[in-house]
Amino acid sequence: MIGIVAVSHSARLGEAALELALQMVQGAGVRVQVAAGAGVDGDGTPILGTDAVAVAAAIDELAADCDGVLVLMDLGSAVLSAELALELRASDVPVRLVPAPFVEGLLAAVVSAAAGGGLDAVAAEATAALGAKTGQLGIPDDAAPSSDAESTDGSAAGGGGSVGEEVVRRVRVRNPLGIHARPAALIAEASAGADVRLRRLPDGPDAPAASLSRLLILGARQGDELELVARGPEADAVLDKLSALFDDGFGEGTDDAAPTAAAAGSESTGPRPDVPPTVIASGAVLKGRGVSPGRVAAPLVHLAPAVGEPEAGAVVDSADRDAEVSAIEWAAVAVADQLRARTSQATGETRAILDASRLLASDPELVSEATALVRSKGRSAARAIWETAAAHEKAVAALGGRMAERVADIRDVRDRIIAEILQVDMPGVPEREEPFVLVATDLAPADTAALAGGHCVALVTEQGGPTSHTAIIARSLGLPAVVGVTGAVGIPVGSTLLVDGGRGTVEVDPPASRVADAQAAATVVEFDGSGRLADGHRVALLANVGGAPDAVNAAAARAEGIGLFRTEFCFLDRTEAPTVEEQTTAYRGVLAAFPDRKVVVRTLDAGSDKPLPFANSDDEDNPALGVRGLRIARRRPELLADQLRALALAATAESAEVEVMAPMVATVDEAREFADLARAAGISSVGIMIETPSAALLAAELFEVVDFVSLGTNDLAQYTLAADRLLSDLGDLNDPWQPAVLRLIGMVGAAGRAAGKPVGVCGEAGGDPALAPVLVGLGATSLSMTPRSLGRVAEALRDVTEDECRHAAEAVLQAATAEEARAVGAAALQRAAAR
Repeated sequence: MIGIVAVSHSARLGEAALELALQMVQGAGVRVQVAAGAGVDGDGTPILGTDAVAVAAAIDELAADCDGVLVLMDLGSAVLSAELALELRASDVPVRLVPAPFVEGLLAAVVSAAAGGGLDAVAAEATAALGAKTGQLGIPDDAAPSSDAESTDGSAAGGGGSVGEEVVRRVRVRNPLGIHARPAALIAEASAGADVRLRRLPDGPDAPAASLSRLLILGARQGDELELVARGPEADAVLDKLSALFDDGFGEGTDDAAPTAAAAGSESTGPRPDVPPTVIASGAVLKGRGVSPGRVAAPLVHLAPAVGEPEAGAVVDSADRDAEVSAIEWAAVAVADQLRARTSQATGETRAILDASRLLASDPELVSEATALVRSKGRSAARAIWETAAAHEKAVAALGGRMAERVADIRDVRDRIIAEILQVDMPGVPEREEPFVLVATDLAPADTAALAGGHCVALVTEQGGPTSHTAIIARSLGLPAVVGVTGAVGIPVGSTLLVDGGRGTVEVDPPASRVADAQAAATVVEFDGSGRLADGHRVALLANVGGAPDAVNAAAARAEGIGLFRTEFCFLDRTEAPTVEEQTTAYRGVLAAFPDRKVVVRTLDAGSDKPLPFANSDDEDNPALGVRGLRIARRRPELLADQLRALALAATAESAEVEVMAPMVATVDEAREFADLARAAGISSVGIMIETPSAALLAAELFEVVDFVSLGTNDLAQYTLAADRLLSDLGDLNDPWQPAVLRLIGMVGAAGRAAGKPVGVCGEAGGDPALAPVLVGLGATSLSMTPRSLGRVAEALRDVTEDECRHAAEAVLQAATAEEARAVGAAALQRAAAR
């Protein structure tokens, strides 16, 4: 095994580059150490610089388990520190300092090491990484290092080098994401020991199978045909293995549907025929992935088109190139200023995402690479930005997964800078005076954030995923959103769309009666701050929040308290856990918004769809059933101990009535252990989330060891129906109206009534006005939801008595299907309203 040390002046840069690299080889067990920065000053501010002692320590730590260590350095004194570290180290493991580009080199080295490459092979692949970028920017091959250099450990970076009869096969790329980093690593592994090259047909580039950087330059996407050429006595066997990988879609599936954002990557990776969008007829129901709940109907509006591709053939005279360079620099500054202004007006996650876009516009790499194209190639300012952004897009798209969802961010910044250079109108969200549904291929953060306070009532995109900026900002704005809707851009202008963000459906020109129902449901009703039934029975209506800005908004909406405080915001986008002091400060910001009122805090719920590098393993085959939620304490007990201590300190400093609950509890032993730890830390009211069927079935026994429970209906439906809640194809199963889910809720409610203890509901079901009375009838004593839903839920509850809620619940529990449950519940409540 080869270990890798990344030496950087900036701790943030080193950690970010490592996070990017590890996205490629999840579960491969690559050993990497980051030796970055030069400590912190008296105020705790990171000091830029490098420390030879830290580099030497990193090398020595890897030496015990590794056959060799590769050291990558960013610039300047990093090289000097690395050289000095070789004298300071205590180990004698072979070490190689390589002049590779820091980020690209680290990516290539990690993948090569994961594939089992020797020290020389890993070094050659890291050094060749610059070839991927230079190739994408059109720089001649002789200006970039070759990835085919012979390695001194006997292996060739470009293949095995064996000579023999040539064997040729043709294969088709079938996986939706194309040949990104992980398929490239599989290709390299399957080709070990053979001389294999791949060429994209009909006239695309070719690449040695063992070179990650060259494979990525192929730009092979779903539907592309490749020619495989192998030499040597094992050529047929190797090509059999490779053909099987392609046929299987590299384990990613072989769906022939339109590529997602990750597959599309960049529209400028090579000449492709334009495919007109499919025209969607009236009455069609399109399926996607619901990422922000809600149900609305309004006319469709398409996103204003992006700027056109600047002319490729023009060459700027040498005398005029300085002016083009200045245009790039000033445009980047102007766009960064515009995004900074938007950032200052935003809050919460929206603010963080916009700030990331601002930093992207200010990225010195983007500007320096574009200006280099102007000076060396005579590209116009606009064309240089276009080509540079294309290279960045392709590199990000090749990573797949969550990283590929950031392609839209790069394109947005690209278009804004080009519009500034050309002095034309910015692309983005059209201005309308009437409510509308915005439809787009994808949305950049600046576009999505611009919707705040406007007339957009829902979002529909063809690309994106549950962690994309579209999804995150849509949820923060309370806008229903459905992403991954194939054919959405083909819906004719003038159509009316009914968007259901909970079910992940988009209906085109639905009947007038359904439009009227959706419009009525979307009406924002003011909440007076008191949840109660028609007979005066109290039902606390609380808010779900994810940080201090959300808490402030919830307080402004007159929520009676917080029913679910998601603490993950303290831990996200970090490579190590926050300190007790950092957590205490963050928690106090939420508690301060609700003095003398209930705040129910959920401890860290990392894992599954929101993993953290310091808390979760990358090699779980089924993370939704793995070490997530409370189970993280089995591996990292200090994470839970520190969080409970911080919550106790924050509760002492503020006057809010703090209650703490654990997620993903399945057994009475788990609940008892958590309760003991929480009470020992100074938490007086301790509860658990009911998210697993096991917990629901054991509710009576659980109430013997905890003070309250809260039903997480999203996960409860997922685990009860064995249906991944992130898959839009299974949206009908992830429905809180499913009879099995309702019966489990009824069991928990009955146990709560028998024990005389609170039963909350904090999943999306709590904000459904039609379901709220049924949940109360099943035993819920409080409902927690997005603040926008408070008024409508309160309105629905005030029309019914407690007895009527119970009768509706009894009727629903007899239903055999979700649709029948809805119908029976509605009928029972209509009878109550007509009394």
